[in-house]
Amino acid sequence: MSGLLALLDDVAGIAKVAAASVDDVAAAAGKAGAKTAGVIIDDAAVTPKYIQGFDPARELPIIWRITRGSLFNKIILLLPVAMLLANFAPWAVTPLLMLGGGYLCFEGAEKIFHVLFPHGSHEIEEDMEDKDPSHLEEQKIKGAIKTDFILSAEIMTIALAAIEVPNVWMQAATLAVVGIGVTVAVYGSVALIVKMDDVGLFLAKNAPTPVGRGLGRGLVKFMPVLMWILSVVGTAAMLWVGGSIVIHGLEVLGFGWLGHHIHDWAYAIGHMVPVGWTAIVEWSAKATMDGIFGVALGFLLIPAVLAATRVFAKA
Repeated sequence: MSGLLALLDDVAGIAKVAAASVDDVAAAAGKAGAKTAGVIIDDAAVTPKYIQGFDPARELPIIWRITRGSLFNKIILLLPVAMLLANFAPWAVTPLLMLGGGYLCFEGAEKIFHVLFPHGSHEIEEDMEDKDPSHLEEQKIKGAIKTDFILSAEIMTIALAAIEVPNVWMQAATLAVVGIGVTVAVYGSVALIVKMDDVGLFLAKNAPTPVGRGLGRGLVKFMPVLMWILSVVGTAAMLWVGGSIVIHGLEVLGFGWLGHHIHDWAYAIGHMVPVGWTAIVEWSAKATMDGIFGVALGFLLIPAVLAATRVFAKA
């Protein structure tokens, strides 16, 4: 009997340790996930463009296929690579973060350049000439998964740099939780956004009250505005996150001049306002300066990236 009680006591102790580990993983995942907010916003803002133009009945199946591709990117491809880097080449994490940050700056600056100097897209023209809907759907899904891979790599690298757990298994579990949670959040939001106009149209036609029909019409009218807001917020988030990643990476590599000056300037701006507003004004000032740096870096990278793209395309 005493042996059974001792066994039960050991099982209870193991259960407590396991529960504590789960809590630690959840806490670490929440902290790491918060660091990726800017890239998540951009991911949610970018994806709906791949669904536009398809029959409403195909929208959710397309989103589901992109979601599966995103999970494959994060859990099967990127998670093992991230763990190998973290445990065998930790020195490579900062340069890779900076590379991803530079790409975000390029993407944000390219969007601004396209608004300022509109130009046609050869890929879009080819898509419009494609008369086979199933082929076009396959191409769109492949394009979305490729874009997701780049954004997922940035999300996983940012999360990896923010994870502080005692062993490699908890590190892997935390990263997996972040990857799954981010994917569910992003593509769940995309599904809601994409189907919102259908919900509005249904309410406008079938709601039993004038208020419900008016709400439906309002949703239909608001969706283009929401898409524009998402595009603007996504671009701003890319530039802010990308700029801050590169600046922080320079500090880690021993080139902290710019980061220190931005911190000092933001601190000075924050202390120009009443005490209750100091923190938010200081954060806003720093984010704005990081974003300005991101814009400048992005515009510098545009010709280099386009030249490299042409070289790879020819190869």
